[in-house]
Amino acid sequence: MMDLLMLACMFGLSLSIVAALYRMFHRESTVADRVLLLDSLSFIIIGIVAILSIWMDTTAFFESIVLIAILAFASTIALSRFVERGVVIVRDRERR
Repeated sequence: MMDLLMLACMFGLSLSIVAALYRMFHRESTVADRVLLLDSLSFIIIGIVAILSIWMDTTAFFESIVLIAILAFASTIALSRFVERGVVIVRDRERR
């Protein structure tokens, strides 16, 4: 029963990846929409890795889950700054 539930969750997450990729490439979307879709894709991947970790009854994937989450957060912040300002790192130093 638990295996069937895990398989259904994996199927649902796989469908959401397909829907996100369709929305990203086949419809007119802005840069901000694409940034949010990339963030959504990263958290869907985290869900898939978590389900695999539960299914295999191991804790070996927890570090990769945390790493993906940190990278997704940092990339979302960087892409949002780029969309808003045009640059990621602002350097306002005076030249002497």
